[in-house]
Formats: sequence, C-alpha cells, structure tokens
Amino acid sequence: MVKTKQIMKRIYILAMAAAGLFLQSCEKNYDNVDLGDGSTTTKYAINWNAAADSSSSWLINNFYNASGAYFNNTNTSDITFNYWPQAHALDVLVDAYTRSDSAFYLTYIQQWYDGVKAQNGGSFLNNFYDDMEWNALATLRAYNATNDTRYKDAVNTIWTDVKNGWNETMGGGIAWRKSQTYYKNTPANMPACILASRLYIQFHNADDLAWARKIFAWEKSKLYDPGSGQVYDGINGDNDGKTNTSWIFTYNQGTFIGAALELYNATQEAGYLDDAVKAADYVLNSKLTTGDRLLADEGTGDGGLFKGVLVRYMTQLILNKATPDDKRKQYITLLKNNAETLWYTGANKTAGLYASYWKTPAGSQTDLTTELSGCMLVEAAALLQKNKLL
Repeated sequence: MVKTKQIMKRIYILAMAAAGLFLQSCEKNYDNVDLGDGSTTTKYAINWNAAADSSSSWLINNFYNASGAYFNNTNTSDITFNYWPQAHALDVLVDAYTRSDSAFYLTYIQQWYDGVKAQNGGSFLNNFYDDMEWNALATLRAYNATNDTRYKDAVNTIWTDVKNGWNETMGGGIAWRKSQTYYKNTPANMPACILASRLYIQFHNADDLAWARKIFAWEKSKLYDPGSGQVYDGINGDNDGKTNTSWIFTYNQGTFIGAALELYNATQEAGYLDDAVKAADYVLNSKLTTGDRLLADEGTGDGGLFKGVLVRYMTQLILNKATPDDKRKQYITLLKNNAETLWYTGANKTAGLYASYWKTPAGSQTDLTTELSGCMLVEAAALLQKNKLL
C-alpha cells in the first residue's frame, strides 16, 4: 500500500509538471506582451488552474521533507526547519485543496500538523509573536477547509498566547517578540488584527472584535501615514522611541490591507475599506512597483516571502464586492502583469522553481520563502480566473 501511494504521488507530480510545460508550449492565441522595459515575450492564454496545480506540486516535490513532515529551507541541501514559512506553506496547501478538492493536497495538510508541531518542540508556541500569528491564520484556514478540530484548538492556543504580547510601551501594541517587549512593529500587529477579525466573524465573540479594533487603532496612530497610505515597519526598535520610516516592504502594505479589509468585513464601516484602498494605492505609486510594473525584488530569506503576503491580501481586496470598480481594475492589472510575467519568463519550469524577481528565472536553488511567493501569485491568478476577473 505504501509503495502504491508513493507511485501515485509521483505520477501526480509528474503529471502536474507536464501540465505546466504543456501550458508553456501548446496554448494558442499568441501575440506579444510588452514587459515594460522595451522587451517583449510570447504571450499565450494561460489556464491558471492547471498552472496552479503545477506550481503547488513543485513546492511539494522540491521542498517537502517526507521524513519530518515539514518544508525544507531550500530545495537543495538546507533541510533546516524554519517555523515562520511553514504557515505560508500550509496556506498554499489550503489554497490548492480548496481550489481542486484533491485528496492529494489534503494528505499534506494532515501531515503538516504533526510534523510542524514536532519540529517546534511539541507546541505551536514560539518566541516571536508575528510567527505565531501566521501559524494561527493558516491553521484557522486549515480548520475551515477540513473540519479537523486539532487546527481549531491550535488557533485558540496561539491566540491566547499572542494577547499576552500587548503592553503599554509606546502607547500599546503587541511586541515583536517575548524577549523584547519594548519593540512594536507592523508584522506583529497586523496579522493579529486579521486573526482577531476573522475569529469574530466566524465565532461571534465580541472580545475578538474589541481586540481587532484596538490593535488597528494603535497601528494607525503609530505606524501609518494617512496622507500617502505608507505603512511603517516598526517603532522603538533601538529603544529610542523613534519610528522606522525607511523600511518600505510589500509585507507591511499587505498585512495592513488585510487587517483593514477584515475589519470592514466584520463591521461594514466604510472607513476601514478606505484604509485598505489607500494602502493598496500606495503600492501602485511607490518604489514597491518597479518601472516594468512588477512588484519589487525584496531579496531572498524573509524578504522572499513579502510579495506573496501582499498578493494574498490584495487579491482579497479585489474579490470584495465593496471595493470600488476603478480601484479593482487597477489592482487586477498589477497582479495580472506580475502573474503573466512570472509564468511566461520568470518560472524555471524545468526545475519547478521561482526567483525573487518575477521576470528573472531561478537557477538551480531557491529558498522556501521565495518559492512560496511565486506559488501564492499563481494560486491568486487561478482564484481570480475562477471568478472571471482574469
């Protein structure tokens, strides 16, 4: 039976990889697409559902550690367990499972729980509040996709612990880490706001909504420029009371968009939607979008995941019926250009790898974080196509 499963897994992966190659070489409706820098490439119709199956299978085939039931740090020799990106890998598995309803992905979702918990010392708790919040967001999605109560229990355990991170240094906010209570940043507060809002929407605990409002109000007062829509990274990092305005990341814009949008969903208060739109507009009109209309290269390592976070929450903003139509079209144009450029030229379809800049093909090695951003973009394109927006 084990051998049969292994054979079936291999057949599935090879089939999905072949589908990606088929899409590259056999689709019709050819013309040229301007890449924004004076160069062009062959354009062809993309079946984003098939592309997403290929993409998600690359993630599993290249990064999944079967013996440990977690995702390796790179596709080559580095099998280090890194807690933070495991959450985003689970998110991609849930994306693929809810899109395809395939038991192939469900198997890995089920294995993820035991593997990641074991690698993290038998618990989902961690020293970094932002990392725990991402795992809570992913496990909540896994619970909703599978009805496996283990995931709901994990969410509740993490959320209880995260709330202990709030203190009145710098006027409030959740600390970045347990051992450094004075430093407050967007990465530790906006995912917590998203989580609290979603918990309220699903389970109707008024205390969760109160937490979401409190966290977001603090963020806007300390780490947001209402004039431009820029979201700052953090405050008091050097224990000097100063705000870091120089770190401009897609990650921060994305989490702010997600938090504002979920609070709008929870309350129907238009001001929150306005905040989400303002932050999304900043992405279009800042150095986060390059001259060739692609999201900026933010490097590998942690930075490799930043664009994927933005894509996830900008996609949710696009799909929200309350988003103004003119804004929706602008955000679709941005994501469409990024997704098509990635699939036409940036995806190393032979190796099944993505690089940190979506027009430049990966070589023989990629970080898990960087691969995940590419996977999230392709899954987002499939979701938008399913909703007839691409």
